[in-house]
Amino acid sequence: MNATKEKILLLLLGGLAFSCSYTPGRQWQVLKIVSGEWKRLNKKELREGITYLYRLNFVDKIKNKNGLSSIFLTKKGKLCALNIQLENIKNKKEKWDGKWRMVAFDIPEKHKGGRDALRQKLKKIGFHELQKSIFVTPYNCKKEIMLLVNFFELDKYVRFGVLEFIDNEEYFKKVFKIS
Repeated sequence: MNATKEKILLLLLGGLAFSCSYTPGRQWQVLKIVSGEWKRLNKKELREGITYLYRLNFVDKIKNKNGLSSIFLTKKGKLCALNIQLENIKNKKEKWDGKWRMVAFDIPEKHKGGRDALRQKLKKIGFHELQKSIFVTPYNCKKEIMLLVNFFELDKYVRFGVLEFIDNEEYFKKVFKIS
């Protein structure tokens, strides 16, 4: 998939980021970023990209009462956009801020599929297992993790935290190649 199509998916995912923003200030930031990025897209590439994504069933559209169409991500499209965003976590090259990000969960057996998918995604993007249901990473990724948890509808079972200290920090520094 080319960069324009990926960008379209990520911008549509921005709507989900907007809904996950808890404060009006954060919502305003998301709106500013997303609207600015839409304006930067070439109109022809945008049309071609949306048509392509529509054929793949990544986006769908509904006709509004005013005659305009609204485009939105399908579940398949959300997952694809989320995967693109999660890959960006793994590829981050920022300087470590000395804090660890932790995802902890206690997901009931009736949500086993979501639990297994969450565990698999966390490992794939570079989190390291501290215990069976506790994962850590040095990367700042709260927004992406909240989107992932929201996608799998596991909000009430998953917690995200920022830690300043882990007792076996030297081990994790070696795992993540942090000096």
